[in-house]
Amino acid sequence: MPTSDSYRESLIESLKDAEHAAGFIGAILEEKDPEPALLRNAITKVIEARIRMDALSESAKEHHEKLDKMLNKSGGSEIYSLVELLEALGFKLEITYCRRY
Repeated sequence: MPTSDSYRESLIESLKDAEHAAGFIGAILEEKDPEPALLRNAITKVIEARIRMDALSESAKEHHEKLDKMLNKSGGSEIYSLVELLEALGFKLEITYCRRY
């Protein structure tokens, strides 16, 4: 079922908050039955929020393009394999906002 434009706009607006965006991506990585397409979609929405804020550096843009190509090819299975390995070792991958000065 396609999402409504108003929901999408509301989501993008909420993702302008860095801590909310970190939680959004983190929640997707914590899914027990991961859907790699959701991770790619979440990252794309966070990027879109940053673009709308005029807060996306050239470096971030280049890294996103590179990651997006990798996720498109592999489906993100390697990222979820890393998450599963860390959990098996007793660790947890956590996404947090890192303020740059």
